[in-house]
Amino acid sequence: MGVQKNKDLNKIANILKPLIPVLAATYGFALIYVTALPLNGDNHTIGNNLLSMLLTLVCIGLTFFLVNRVEPKLFPSSLHFIQNKPKISVIAGILLIAPLWLVSEGYIVYGLTSLVKDVHTESLTYTAAELREDLLASVHAVLLAPVLEELCFRQMAISPFRRRGTQIVVCVVMALLFGVLHVRNFPGAFLSAIVYGLVFIFSRNIWYSVALHAGHNLTVTLLAIYCWLRLGDTQIAKIPVIFLPDTKVLIGGVVLASVGIWLIISNLRHQK
Repeated sequence: MGVQKNKDLNKIANILKPLIPVLAATYGFALIYVTALPLNGDNHTIGNNLLSMLLTLVCIGLTFFLVNRVEPKLFPSSLHFIQNKPKISVIAGILLIAPLWLVSEGYIVYGLTSLVKDVHTESLTYTAAELREDLLASVHAVLLAPVLEELCFRQMAISPFRRRGTQIVVCVVMALLFGVLHVRNFPGAFLSAIVYGLVFIFSRNIWYSVALHAGHNLTVTLLAIYCWLRLGDTQIAKIPVIFLPDTKVLIGGVVLASVGIWLIISNLRHQK
């Protein structure tokens, strides 16, 4: 009976495996759509934001169940990517690297986009009301969205595949789909998704890609506060979305990233 069950599971796995990237992306799109429903239109009240966060927590719980309980039964190779306890020092290091990554992403996308069209930028400004709304949204963007998106677009999609080359191909496919999800920010989202995917593939720990994703989003929030306080100037393009912080932010990003790299290297040395 057990042998027959394993054979049936293998048949199902062989059918589903080539479709996994599309299925994972479709699943991710559906969950993100559901979590965004309370925020449709101008319904960005505290109550609607809290409802969106609650829905996101439910979706995260469901996705954890799928990647930890269901997927390993169909695809045993995914056990190599089961969520291991992350190293706090590595998480801290990645968070410190994230600001420099956001700056780098902005200039890379700006440079590539400028090759095909003129990019119009303007100073990023915030009123107190706009900042309050963004700070409320950033709770979701920093603490919840990265977990759900990394589970769907990295963990669920990449872990069933054993070969590193195949994993990287799936990473690129999911990055394209992730870019489509972010519409106006397609180039930046695509580029970031490639980096998140590679972090996941080589670390085999989804929490490290979640940390980089969360750090990226947190940096956007900190830039909003930075501009609202008029501490410096950040240029922004709206299509595609590009952040071009000033030299002070760039220097700060390099300093923080240096500390972050030191933390990660120190952790690797202790493991040897």
